[in-house]
Amino acid sequence: MRDDPWLSDEQQHVWRSYLRLTSQLNERIERDMQQAAKMPHAYYLILAMLSEAPERTLRMTNLAQRTNATLTRLSHVVRRLEDRSLVERFPCPEDGRATNTRLTAAGWDAVVAAAPGHVATVRAEVIDALTPEQVDQLSQIAEALLRRLDPDGTLQVLADAG
Repeated sequence: MRDDPWLSDEQQHVWRSYLRLTSQLNERIERDMQQAAKMPHAYYLILAMLSEAPERTLRMTNLAQRTNATLTRLSHVVRRLEDRSLVERFPCPEDGRATNTRLTAAGWDAVVAAAPGHVATVRAEVIDALTPEQVDQLSQIAEALLRRLDPDGTLQVLADAG
């Protein structure tokens, strides 16, 4: 811990640039997902995580972990996805206390339709703006920050899924 409670001018600049970056990037991804797929990015993330799971099925607790969502919030979103016939919930056969969520055929079609637009946005707004060396640096920076923010690797599932 440093004695100075304030950020230096350079640190303040970096921090504010980071805040602007994440705000703008999240806004762009959200806007593009809404326009192209008619769904929020959070819905797409849930569908994508299910699409990558064995039998396109996950326990709600595992899905919450993979999407960094609380069970309460996830339950509300999954209910909306059920209303659109994109997922279905059912009791977990191995543990009757747990609930599984499975991607439906319509959900699979939605992921397949939305993925190219999502990839195009990520590529256009992040990957193509950087040199290969900068992509590597960004990866290293993200990993360093995640080691602090997620020391147990709870969110590693997101990286492993890709």
